[in-house]
Amino acid sequence: MDISLLIKAAVMGIVEGLTEFLPISSTGHLILTASLLDFTGRSVKVFEIAIQTGAMFAVIWEYRVRLASTLAGIRDEAVAQRFARNVLIAFIPAVIFGLAFGKLIKSHLFHPVPVAMAFIVGGIIILWVEARHRRLYGELDLKGGRRARVETVDDLTAADALKLGLIQCAALIPGTSRSGATIIGGMLLGLSRKAATEFSFFLGIPTLIGAGAYSLFKEREALSAADIPMFAVGLAFAFVSALLCIRWLIRYVSTHDFTVFAWYRIVFGLVVLATAYTGLVEWKA
Repeated sequence: MDISLLIKAAVMGIVEGLTEFLPISSTGHLILTASLLDFTGRSVKVFEIAIQTGAMFAVIWEYRVRLASTLAGIRDEAVAQRFARNVLIAFIPAVIFGLAFGKLIKSHLFHPVPVAMAFIVGGIIILWVEARHRRLYGELDLKGGRRARVETVDDLTAADALKLGLIQCAALIPGTSRSGATIIGGMLLGLSRKAATEFSFFLGIPTLIGAGAYSLFKEREALSAADIPMFAVGLAFAFVSALLCIRWLIRYVSTHDFTVFAWYRIVFGLVVLATAYTGLVEWKA
């Protein structure tokens, strides 16, 4: 057993769990971390997608009561039916666009420099949306400002869900951030920060588990039994770190905005571009 390989898998799992639900792009961070660790290869590309499932299991565990009640009431409870319908509606665009453009995007954009540029652009967009949100709803919509149009995930309409699903497709571009796209996009549509954040959690369940299962099936010939320990370690660390991040983030959004993450994206992206063009760091594809 290669201990160094397992350590790299653990680091990648931690990075995945800590970044999946923050608006800073888990895929972008995984690409950059893998480059720094010299963690490359066909099986690693599958690994980067598969360990997102560990983060989604953390959502399932944290919201197990809500999800169980939805499943139990899906036949005759209007709220449960609407919730399940909205998640399904929002999930469909990712399937269509992912199958249509996923291969093209991976071949051209899954590299450190495009990721860094997406970090910067995404950070600027977050700053703009937060400034707009403050004008509309006060300094913090949950601290005395005007109420958002959609306060909870149960208030979402089918049209809201479809729009969020289309917005999520922007995250096919690495460095954009799936959670960032859905949360910030949700705020543009009139969702409260908490509603946008929680719906992002729920939408990630079918989206990322589906992507992981599809990737494993598609690349099954590149994998072997020897890869099982690496995947197990990555999944385990992604689960634990994601669980901690989810609990922290829900508390955070009740009293803070996302401006700090915007500046983090911009600074981090500029550092990657500077080190790439000066040759200080040899970023690998």
